Amino acid sequence: MRCKRLSEYRIMWVFVFFDLPTYTALERKAAAGFRQGLLKDGFTMFQYSIYIRHCASMEQAQTHTRHVKQILPEEGEVVIMTITDKQFGMMEHFSSHLPSTLPPPSTPVEML
Repeated sequence: MRCKRLSEYRIMWVFVFFDLPTYTALERKAAAGFRQGLLKDGFTMFQYSIYIRHCASMEQAQTHTRHVKQILPEEGEVVIMTITDKQFGMMEHFSSHLPSTLPPPSTPVEML
């Protein structure tokens, strides 16, 4: 068996962007349930309607993309985007006009 090191081109990030209606109690419950489902699947809130998840491979990213599709609410807009760790590393993040650090990825491990 060969060991394959994880590379910044193999490690993936899954982004979920959403805009969900919250006018009625039922819509608020659906939106909260969707957010809870994302958290339960290991996503982290990046901004209020943007959640991200670190994945060790494209296959793992596809698995979590399927999970998101299974919990889609009836109403609203949801976008799922997958990018490489290299692309994620080129992102610039500012908070109140000051550079901010991005969330660290999971501890790197070697895959068999």
